[in-house]
Amino acid sequence: MKKYVSILLAALLATFAFAGCGKKSDTTIKVGASITPHAEILEQVKPILAEKGYTLEIVEFDDYVQPNLAVESGDLDANYFQHQPYLDNFNDERKTHLVSIAGIHYEPFALYAGKGKSLDDIQDGTIISVPNDGSNEARALYLLESLGLITLKENVGFTATVLDIATYNKKITIKELDAAQLTRTLPDVDFAIINGNYALQAGLKVSTDALAVEDKDSVAAKTYTNILVVKEGNEKNPALLALAEALQSDTIRDYINQTYNGSVIPTF
Repeated sequence: MKKYVSILLAALLATFAFAGCGKKSDTTIKVGASITPHAEILEQVKPILAEKGYTLEIVEFDDYVQPNLAVESGDLDANYFQHQPYLDNFNDERKTHLVSIAGIHYEPFALYAGKGKSLDDIQDGTIISVPNDGSNEARALYLLESLGLITLKENVGFTATVLDIATYNKKITIKELDAAQLTRTLPDVDFAIINGNYALQAGLKVSTDALAVEDKDSVAAKTYTNILVVKEGNEKNPALLALAEALQSDTIRDYINQTYNGSVIPTF
């Protein structure tokens, strides 16, 4: 009988121990991020948080949808990959409840060459690919407008699409693609306007490879700061505030400036 009780107790203890293995500690912060530069920056945050008693777990994503859904569902505590216009559009379309608690950096949008060689090669019939998601497409169109290639309708703001082009000053073809496909399909088009994180991931550098770049003092630069996002109601969570503080530290500012050569610019 004693032997039976001992075995039963051992089995129960093992069951409870196993059940606890998957439970996240209150001192563990689980964050979703794009691979470059967001996950790389978060890696530098780990020792800063460790000094405060927190463990940072980074989950990498190669798309812009899943990390938001994971924060909404509670599978992630936060994510770091997007800007406010994208988040606003996502909340509106998906009926999610996500909010920003910190602005970290800005990634300049830039025009890169595919089959073309220089801006002089942009003529009638030139194919230029742009991201097809709401806010980022508008951003690409504003860059094309700054180059004198198109004129947008008045007051369209950062929700502009190709339907809001008033005039084509050159008869270019604008090809709308998923942002993640822009670098992969670059050899198939003449030029592409590429999101900063995907350009970095593909080894493209604003300082050496870009033919045209957003002005760092433009409205776009201020509008498209990449943010740390949490689910509404968690804005004052001590662990997440510690993460925000670490991301906005002098250590991280120095790391960004020394690592990315103008492809990523701190905004704090």
